[in-house]
Amino acid sequence: MNLFEYLSDPANWTGQGGIWHLLLQHLGYTVAAVGIAAAIAIPVGIFIGHTNRGSFLVIGLSNAARAIPTLGLLVLVVLLLGTGIGPIIGVLALLALPPILTATAAGIHGADHEAVHAARALGMSEWQIVAKVEWPLALPLVISGLRSASLQVVATATVAAYSGGSGLGRLLITGNATRNYSEMFAGAVLVAALAIVLDVLLGGLGWLAGRRASPGGKTIDKAIEPQLNLVG
Repeated sequence: MNLFEYLSDPANWTGQGGIWHLLLQHLGYTVAAVGIAAAIAIPVGIFIGHTNRGSFLVIGLSNAARAIPTLGLLVLVVLLLGTGIGPIIGVLALLALPPILTATAAGIHGADHEAVHAARALGMSEWQIVAKVEWPLALPLVISGLRSASLQVVATATVAAYSGGSGLGRLLITGNATRNYSEMFAGAVLVAALAIVLDVLLGGLGWLAGRRASPGGKTIDKAIEPQLNLVG
C-alpha cells in the first residue's frame, strides 16, 4: 500500500471537501480558539501577575482544566448546545486557556523587580509600569504560552469532525470508515505539518521578543527614558 497515494492525487486537493479546504478550516478553528482564549487569559493573567491576587485559585483551576478529556467535554457540550462551529471553538478555547493564562501571569510576576521598582520610583503609574516595563519583559513567555496553546488546539481540533465539524479530522474519520489508510495517513501528516509550521512561526516571534527585551535592558531603558528626562 502506498501511504502517500491520497496526498499525491491532485483531485483530493481541490473542491469543497479537498485538502486545502479542510486545512483552512482546521487553521480557522485554531486561530479562532486561541484568539478567544488569549482575549480572556492575557488580561486576567496580567492582573494576577501584577497584583499577585487570585494566583492560587486561577492557576489551580487552569491545571485542573488540563485534565479534562477533550472528546468527553466536546460530547457534553454538543449534547447541551447542539452541533456547530460555536460549541467546537468554545471547547477548543477552553483547552487553550490554561497555558496562556499561566504563562502570562508567570511572565508579568517574574518581570525584573529592579526595573519595576525603578519605574515606580520615577512616578510611573501602575498601568504605565505594566505596559512599558512588565509587558515587554513578559512577552517572550506569553508567546511561549500561545505557542503551547496553539499546538494543543491543532492536535485536538481533529475531534471537531466527530461533532459535525470539519477540518483535517474529517480525513481521519472518513479514512477509518472506508478503511482508506492512505487518507488517514494524509490527515495525520497534515496535522503534524500544520503544528510544525505554527510552532516555528511562534517560536520565531518569541525569539524576536526575547532579543528586544533582554539585551542590556534596551527595551526597558527606552520605556523609562522619558521619565528620566523629566526628572533631569
